[in-house]
Amino acid sequence: MRIIFAGFQHETNTFAPDLADDAAFAHGGGFPGLCRGADVVRALVPTANIPGAGFLAAAREAGAEVVPLLWCAACPSGFVARETYEKIAGEIVEGIRANLPADAIYLDLHGAMVAEHVPDGEGELLARIRAVTDIPVIVSLDLHANVTARMVDLADALVAFRTYPHVDMALTGRRAFDLLERRLTGPFCKAMRRIPFLIPICWQATEEEPARHLYQRLEEIGAVSLSWAMGFPAADFPECGPVVWAYGATQAEADAAADALTADILAAESAFSGPLYDPQAAVAKALALNAEGIRPVVIADAQDNPGAGGSSDTTGLLRALVAAGVPNGAVGVIHDPAAVIAAQQAGVGAQVTLALGGSTGDGPFPATFTVAALSDGHLRTFGPYYGERDMDLGPSACLAVGGVRVLVASQKAQLADREMFRYLGVEPTEADILVVKSAIHFRADFRPIAGEILTAVAPGAMMMRATDWHWRHLPGDIRLMPMGPTCAEAQ
Repeated sequence: MRIIFAGFQHETNTFAPDLADDAAFAHGGGFPGLCRGADVVRALVPTANIPGAGFLAAAREAGAEVVPLLWCAACPSGFVARETYEKIAGEIVEGIRANLPADAIYLDLHGAMVAEHVPDGEGELLARIRAVTDIPVIVSLDLHANVTARMVDLADALVAFRTYPHVDMALTGRRAFDLLERRLTGPFCKAMRRIPFLIPICWQATEEEPARHLYQRLEEIGAVSLSWAMGFPAADFPECGPVVWAYGATQAEADAAADALTADILAAESAFSGPLYDPQAAVAKALALNAEGIRPVVIADAQDNPGAGGSSDTTGLLRALVAAGVPNGAVGVIHDPAAVIAAQQAGVGAQVTLALGGSTGDGPFPATFTVAALSDGHLRTFGPYYGERDMDLGPSACLAVGGVRVLVASQKAQLADREMFRYLGVEPTEADILVVKSAIHFRADFRPIAGEILTAVAPGAMMMRATDWHWRHLPGDIRLMPMGPTCAEAQ
């Protein structure tokens, strides 16, 4: 069996200001940077939790020949730059053309890519591939994919993660390989159902209800394959939102599976909710929990999550920690290359007066900081989300103000691993309050040590309430929040 393999991943927040350009994909944003040919295998095989790595392992075990073209990902942001999209998509299509004949194609995609000129990045890529060949195409997707009708129509099979935090990415790659093998014995019948409401990412955790039991239903409902992507609710295009899709040996089997899961999701709509705290209330609640002996309290700075397009430098929670006189707190990771340069020039133990962060949102935080630690930004993660892999956050500094230590880096990456505190001398298990620039992924590594987890709504590009955005392209009848107003009613 000869399989052509390519990966092109981006989660696009159309409300965020930064473009994902060539440099963003070259760096990788916490994942391996753009690689080609044999370097794809060298980059992905050692990693524990990337779909392509799981697919490659399954293919190797089956004795299949895999022809890797390229693999790349970029930190979630605003649109993928037009030139960058055309360059990478063009290279994938031409690579497929040059390596035919083959038995099948595997694509490691995200499912929520929006380019400056293409609202459905994955659907457009599939269309261009279909212009070259009609061999089976199997695609793995993120749980946050905004799955379009074009994607379902053009791919032979799509399969999505089932966990958030995404601890089953490699397993999803293995599921994709299993689907590919089965597809080569004959085509599937397909069914697709669109869910009529957006789900805030802060209530999508699959270790919590209602998502937990709904994802358990994927195993209980019979079908060749059944997936549900809860969607990435920050993409202003007509097909943004949750989707259920199923494959069956017959159309009746596919329809029955999709209908059963859709009914369960609709019945659970009101349960997608929970408490959200403004910065001052979050810190006050955390201090009250500390007074009861509960520590560390982890506060998710969910709206400035760089894993969802945030700038990773808003300062609302930092201000609240300092104003409250928190004696033992830490914030990570703020993206501010200029502040790192100033800290490096001053040296460990020196004081630096800075206006930290604040390129968007609530503006910079001016203060005199003590340089507590410096790093070149190279670290190795070990937690369930990133897996065991090398990460490069660029030159970095730990800046202390009062009892609060602030981790500052030259590159953006979602704080979802304890080592992202430790590389600058902060032991997370010994802090009273930790603020993490993340919404859900941090839970995979921090829940075992957290006394309590709170979700805050400080300024940032990833709103936890879709009613806070102005929509131009979303259908008028979709509800912007579970049990909330429709887009037409809210705008």
